[in-house]
Amino acid sequence: MRRQKRDRLGRAFSNGYQAGLSGRNKDNCPYQNANAKSEWLGGWREAMTDRSTGLFK
Repeated sequence: MRRQKRDRLGRAFSNGYQAGLSGRNKDNCPYQNANAKSEWLGGWREAMTDRSTGLFK
């Protein structure tokens, strides 16, 4: 059970990271669940940081 939960949250983080890299707005988060939304936003923030430091263009 725990492994499935981590995988779902990991996928939310990854989706948020991809959304951040593509320049999507954080208000476009598709998750309603608080944990998944938090992970998605964490990925989005990390991607935005990476973009601002010049890792990706």
